[in-house]
Amino acid sequence: MWLRNLILLCTTAYQLWCCRQEDQTSPPGTIYDIGDCKLHLYRRGRPQPNQPTVILDHSLGGVEGYLLIDDIAEFADVCIYDRAGYGWSSNSPNPRNSGEMVEELEALLRQANIPAPYILVGDSLGSYTMRLYAHTYPDQVAGLILTDGLHEDGMARLPGSLQVMKFIFTAGFLMSVVGSALGFIRILQQLGIFQVLSPQLRQYSPAQLAPVLRSFVRPKHWFTMAREMFSLNTSNEQLSKVESLGALPVINIKASHFFIPTPLLKPLPLEAVDNLWTKMHHGLMRLSTQSLSLPAQGSSHFVWLDQPDAMLEAIDRMLIKCSRRR
Repeated sequence: MWLRNLILLCTTAYQLWCCRQEDQTSPPGTIYDIGDCKLHLYRRGRPQPNQPTVILDHSLGGVEGYLLIDDIAEFADVCIYDRAGYGWSSNSPNPRNSGEMVEELEALLRQANIPAPYILVGDSLGSYTMRLYAHTYPDQVAGLILTDGLHEDGMARLPGSLQVMKFIFTAGFLMSVVGSALGFIRILQQLGIFQVLSPQLRQYSPAQLAPVLRSFVRPKHWFTMAREMFSLNTSNEQLSKVESLGALPVINIKASHFFIPTPLLKPLPLEAVDNLWTKMHHGLMRLSTQSLSLPAQGSSHFVWLDQPDAMLEAIDRMLIKCSRRR
């Protein structure tokens, strides 16, 4: 018993010390106080005359924009931000549904003086935020890119096997709150477990991975993931009111599979997941009369890892399309 308690004391103390050391380093962007919380926004590239600014919103628990921003900045003015509870952003006392996130994003863009129009890029759950933003503030949006986005009809009607999977994932997020507070996730990260689980991460330098890993080893990251999952039904209801985006240019990036089939994932209902994602993609294609489907062949749901060039291509295409409309 005493040995177990000593190990827990040491790992927890190590986690607190590492967090304190990390907090001595300034974030890459700027932190803005929007009232109920503080949000971190990172802007790269050079603003071009008559060219929209690209705004990227991450997936559930993801901070993948840090791995993409350098490439996007080579041809666009781009902003990524950490939703409340992730990265350098503080927790928010408000519910973690899409409506709240839209208003927080709007307040952040005003505070940071990022002028419209925007090309919004929403990855997975971030697609909810960006779709609802485009619906709420249509005059500020020039185009919308959804990377393997979600559709509320499918998410609200999950079959039993996927309801179980959702419950298991949410329980895992809550367990990870404890695991990260005790320092276990940090130790696993330093042993390279993330690169073992996602070998594609090995293509990135330690400097590129640092902002991503910094967020994942902290309890608030996992707690926020669970909060966003708990608010998913509310988000579904909010998105159900977005019946049409009119003639807004929309590019839907569609992965070939949600998970790339491997022996380790055989117990999961992979076929049911893929069928659901195909139905959701069809629903997303009906949102606009100017929708374009862009397949990410051979990619899993994590397009930003498996086929980041698809996201870069979509942004480049949208910039060209927007310039022609002016």
